[in-house]
Formats: sequence, structure tokens, C-alpha cells
Amino acid sequence: MAVLQKIRQRSALLIVVIGFCLFAFIAGDVFTKGNFGKSSNEVGSVNGKDIPFEDFRVKVSNVEKSQQGVTPTAAANRVWDQEVSIALLTSEFDKLGLRVGADHIMQILESDQNIGKNPMFLNSAGRFDKDKFKEATKTNPEIAQYVKDREKDAELNAKYQMYATMIKAGSYTTESEGKLKYQMEADKVNFAYVAGLYSTIKDSDVKVSDDDIVAFMKKNEKKYKSDETREIEYVLIEDKASPEDEAEVKAKINGLLSGSVVYNTKTGKNDTLPGFRSATNVVEFVNSNSDVPYDSTYVAKKDLPAIDADKLYNLAPGEIYGPYKFGKYYCLSKSLGRKVGVNAKASHILISYEGTQVPNQKEKRTKEQAKAKAEEILAQVNANPNSFLMLAFTASDDSSAQQGGDLGFFGPNQMVKPFNDFVFNNPIGKVGLVETPFGYHIIKITDKQDGVRLATVAQKVEASEATSDKVFTQATQFEIDANAKDFAKAAAALKLTVSPAVTAKLMDESFGPLGNQRNIVRWAFEDGTDVGAIKRFEVANLGHVIAKLKKVNPEGLMAVDLVRSYVEPILKNKKKAELIKAKMAGTSLEAIAKATGTSVQQATAVTMENPVLTGGVGQEPKVVGNAFALTAGKLSAPIEGNTGVYVVKNISTAKAPVLKDHTAYVAKLKAQSAGDLNRVLPALKDKAEIKDNRKQFNY
Repeated sequence: MAVLQKIRQRSALLIVVIGFCLFAFIAGDVFTKGNFGKSSNEVGSVNGKDIPFEDFRVKVSNVEKSQQGVTPTAAANRVWDQEVSIALLTSEFDKLGLRVGADHIMQILESDQNIGKNPMFLNSAGRFDKDKFKEATKTNPEIAQYVKDREKDAELNAKYQMYATMIKAGSYTTESEGKLKYQMEADKVNFAYVAGLYSTIKDSDVKVSDDDIVAFMKKNEKKYKSDETREIEYVLIEDKASPEDEAEVKAKINGLLSGSVVYNTKTGKNDTLPGFRSATNVVEFVNSNSDVPYDSTYVAKKDLPAIDADKLYNLAPGEIYGPYKFGKYYCLSKSLGRKVGVNAKASHILISYEGTQVPNQKEKRTKEQAKAKAEEILAQVNANPNSFLMLAFTASDDSSAQQGGDLGFFGPNQMVKPFNDFVFNNPIGKVGLVETPFGYHIIKITDKQDGVRLATVAQKVEASEATSDKVFTQATQFEIDANAKDFAKAAAALKLTVSPAVTAKLMDESFGPLGNQRNIVRWAFEDGTDVGAIKRFEVANLGHVIAKLKKVNPEGLMAVDLVRSYVEPILKNKKKAELIKAKMAGTSLEAIAKATGTSVQQATAVTMENPVLTGGVGQEPKVVGNAFALTAGKLSAPIEGNTGVYVVKNISTAKAPVLKDHTAYVAKLKAQSAGDLNRVLPALKDKAEIKDNRKQFNY
């Protein structure tokens, strides 16, 4: 008994020790990978002002809860952008000393649908009642907390409105700017020119080095600034069905055609089960043997599998077609008969009126006026059926007016009931007038499609367990080989393809053609992942990805490979320009044309507003600007344009008549600058010192 007691005591001690070790293991993992032991308790900072992690985490969680389908990383990115924007704008508000009164905040709160339209806060006339609202916040703690949270947002919103108003008020357009706008539109220049086009020199004749590209980026550093990135190359080993798997599914579904004998454990005897050919309850047979449940709808020929559509559509009732392959399934289909007019095609002319649901009403009218107009159009169509198309273009309030009212094919109950009933209860060619909540419709039934009802047994072709085991073995073997020797050579030895490297930023989710693979991107940025590191990832519905961190591009200039396709043509054109300039010798256009093997071209009545040269040349503002600057008869120096090097000779400049008032042109400029407010936040971000520590918190 004493020995048993000692064993119990030691067992208890052992459990405590195991428990402590387990806690130490878990705690160690949490402290290294979780939210503890971080170098910072802030998820980031903006101009020295910290963004606390706990507040950030709560907001990310709220976004995930409120927006179905959003990923944790997408939610974190959204909240990060919001927090940075709020920090930058709040700083500007404080510099300007903006203050918001209680009435202004109340106006913002009232515009919140959850408050302004809440029946709890409405009076007998259905209007928002401030007193009822204030009373509710005093007596109901839940409402009080909600309002307290909303007040912070309301205050920020109110300040932003004031800030936006100040920016708009401070942005103005002068009479001189209006005058310049007028002159750019109305002044015209005629000039002759010689063009040495870049396209006349082969790209292979000029070389652009990586150093050239880097030097160009350094001159335009802000434009080519890049966040830290990782380049990850990978091998994809798909977990997909083998030819043997496919043959097995095909044989299995073929076997369903005839009856089968199975042993009944209850009776101890063999039972003969009917096959698809002789099954009396087709629906039950399909649902018992198919990976896709029975569908009772009639299907038009155009909606059947394209390759087998003719044969499926023309099956006699009870006749079976298959097995046939459709997507990832092997199928058997039995015809259950045809039906006339399962789909219909119609055109309509919609005449809406005040109070209807249509958003793009062309003119205001009462219901009576709309009905009268619709009846008038119906009479015109009946008198001349060919007029329907043009009447739809000119009179219909529906977006289908651009297609002459054509709505294409649609099935039963896809349109509102009165419209649906008219179309499906009348023959092709019938024209009539129908009223719906959208207004009055003049409807023309233009076509109908018959359909076939099919009972289809479909079984998915997918990798068997044996195939998946082989794929897993191959993937793990490659991972081992790739770690032991060169990644590309290991892939070649197993006849695998190394996919082009994917360049990813810290908070990216997308991973090239593989879509959302956040776990791969996160691994690439982990502290323990060095260049050359290799790891295998199991990807659902795809297979195995063996990834290798190929390169780390620190924050700074963008990688040369990423900008080459954009920068290289620019630099090649600059080098071509030097070659072309060297040929442009001569004191006249004719001499320069002869030296370059081109001809003298003419440009007539060109404006600075639209500086286009004909003959497929396109926009050349520098060339046209130089032509305007020259006096008549003067020759320019070579000008590097968008498409080539130009020498121009001013023939004449026609100045526009002097205007006393340029108001219309001032208004044009104001309209063009209406979106200037949207440039404020990007400008603030560009100048701000923003530190992003999200990497530490495993988003």
C-alpha cells in the first residue's frame, strides 16, 4: 500500500513536471511567435506617434467580424491604411487648431443611419428628435457606449469637412490662368519639320546596362522608391488525378449502367440492384450515386457542355448518353424529356416616372404622363415594327437603350412578375405594354429556346490516396534534394519545373499565379528565413509548393528586373536620340532631311491644348511648344520628343482674338482641379516618417 502511495505521489509529480515542460514549450512558442517578447509593443508609428498594437488588434478583429470573407491580412492592411491616414490628418487638424462644436458633431451623428433613422429616436412626424436621442444615451448604457464610440468618428469627420472646405477655399484659379487656357486652345501654329523617329533604329543597336537603369532611377528616386521585397522561386507539384485514377472513375461510372449484385448482411443473401438503364426511381438513383445532386430544371442547348451539347440535347426520352467528360467529372445523362420555351429573349422600352425604382430617368414626368407616352410609343411600334430599335435608343430610360432595348436570353422568374408573365405567356413577335415598379415597358418578344431535362450521374475525377502518397513522397524527396544541392539541378533531376520568381512585399497575400498564399509570403519575411532557405507548403486543392527564398531586396530603389520593361525603352530612346542628332547636320530642313534620309513634313493649325502631329506620330507637346516659341522662318535645334528627334521651322503663328472675359476658361480649370483634395493625403504620406512593425505580429 505504501509503495502504491509512493507511485501515486511520483505520478502526480511526473504530471506536474510534464505539465510544466509543456507550458514551457507552449509559452516559449508564444513568446517567440506571438505577441510577447516583441522588440516593440506598437504596431507602427507615424511621425513619431505610436499606433498601439492592442488597439490595432481590436480594430482588425472588428473588420473581420463585420465584413464577411475578408482575410486577417486584408483586414490588417485596411486598418493600417486607416490608422496612418487618421494620424496624418489629425496632426494637420491640430496644427490648424481646428475645433468642433457639439452641434456639428450632432449633425454628423444624425447622418448615421443607425442613429438618424432609428425608430427609437424619431418623433411622431418621423423626424430625428435630439431630446429623445439624448435621453436614451443617459438611460441606456449600451446606447451610451455606442454613441461614445461614434462621437470620436463624428468629431474626426467634422474636422475633415472643415479641413476640406479650407483647402477648396484656398485653391483658386486666376483670370490669367483662364487667359492662358484660352490661348492654349485657340492659338494655332503652322510649321514644317523633319522627324528622325526612334523606330528607325533597331533596339539591338543600342545597349542599356543595369548600371544605366540604376543611375536613371537615382535621378528619379522618389518615383522608383520601393519597400523591402522578397523574391521567391518555387516548384509546384500538383496533387492531381493520374491516368489510372481517371480510368478507374470512368470504369466505375460505366458499371452503373447495368445492374449489380451486392451481399445483404441483414438477409444473408445477394441482392440485385438496378442500373441506370433500368432504374425506376431515377432521381433516387442519381442522388445515391452522383457527386452532384439531381437538378430538375430544363436546360437550353447553349447551356449544355459544348462538346456534347448536340448529342445531349437530341436524346430521346429515356435514352442515355455517356460516359463523357465534363470539367473534372465523368458523367452519364438520361433524358427525361423536352420542354418548349424554357428561356426567352426580349427587348423593351422603359418609360419611368417620379417615384419608380429606375436610377437613370431621362426626364421628370408623372405616372399619367409616363403612361400616355408609353401608349404613344406602343402605337408607333404597332404601326411600324422596325421603329422599335430607334425608339429604344432615343426614348428608353433603361441602360439597355444602348443595345436597342435588347435584354438577351433569360429564364423564368428572373424578371419582375408582370414582365415575366407577359414574356413567358405570349408567342415570339408579340408586342405589349406592361407596368412594373420600374415604370411602363413596351415589350417585344424576340426569341425563345426549348430545353431538355437531364438526370445526370457525375463522379469527380480526383487523385486517389495512392496517387497523393506518391505526390507527397516526390515533394518531400525534392525538398530534401533541394536542401542538399542546387535547387534548379534537383528539380531537373526529378523532371520538375522551377517557376519564375515571385516578388512579394511584407503584407502581400497574393503569390503570383497561385493566388492567396499568405503563409508562403509570411515565411519569406520571417527572421529565420535567409537567402537560399527552402520550405515545402501543402496547398489545399492544388498540391505541394516547394519554395526557395532567392533574393532579398532591401528598402530603397526598386529591383532592376522589376523596372526594366518600363525604364529600358526610355533609356534606349535617349541613346537613339544621340545617334539621330549626330546625323542632323545642315542649315535648312531640306539639308537635314537629306542627311537623315527622311522628308520635310508639314503641320497645320496645331494648338498647345492638342499638340498632335498627324501620320500616326501622336502627342508631341515639346515639339509644338518649340514651334510656338520660334519667330517665323526660324529653325530650331534638335528636339527630343516622345517618338523621335525633331527639327522644326515656324511658318506662321495665328494668335486668337483677344477676349475681355475668360470666365468660361476659368470654370474649365476649376472643374479640372476639383479632385485636388484627393492629392492631399498621398502628399502627406510621401513626406511622413512611417514605421511599420506589423511583421513582428505575424499578420
